Amino acid sequence: MRRLFTSVSSHREKMICRILLLIILPSCVCAAAFVVNVPQSSYQAEEGQSITLEWTFTAKPDSSWSSLLIFCELRTDDGGSYLYHVHEGDEVSESQEEHFAGRVQSDKDALREGRIRLHVSRLRTEDSGLYLCSVKNDYGSSSERCRLNVSAAADLSQPQRPTESPQPDKRGWIGLPISLGLTGIIVAEVLLIKFFSRRCFTNSTNRRANFRVIEQNPEGP
Repeated sequence: MRRLFTSVSSHREKMICRILLLIILPSCVCAAAFVVNVPQSSYQAEEGQSITLEWTFTAKPDSSWSSLLIFCELRTDDGGSYLYHVHEGDEVSESQEEHFAGRVQSDKDALREGRIRLHVSRLRTEDSGLYLCSVKNDYGSSSERCRLNVSAAADLSQPQRPTESPQPDKRGWIGLPISLGLTGIIVAEVLLIKFFSRRCFTNSTNRRANFRVIEQNPEGP
């Protein structure tokens, strides 16, 4: 009797183990088959620009849309900020942090294909950090991350310094009046020389004429 009882008990234990394996194994296989990936692990952008962050996950036609759960958040040294939340297939805008309000748009058509595409506009330098997206559905759960670096835009608000034109040499301006003055003196001297030369020539001519008259008439009447 004791051997029979031991044999029955051992048989029961084996049956229970087989049943547990049949229950656990499919769920393990499904969990292993469900993955979240990132087409691009790092993004670079400039302040004020827009960018599209993307994740892909395993989506099957027979999966229930109402079982889909998605959490996407920005992780920095200061903590985490939710930018996208889907609960039972519906977007929950109330979960979005004020920091991202009005700046994040999702592609719903891509979501049905197993792609999470988040278009973030008007980027800020504080948007830099690690973006983690966690996905769960009937087939399992997984998560993946990517990094975004937003650099400061070039500051165009400061007025540019006007280009200084080369100043004329002041010594040239000082020398100009001196040159004009010397030229005027020379011209005046030339005119005076001409004037006195002409006057002397006229006086000499008059004297010669008078001398000839005297020679022709040496004695008076």
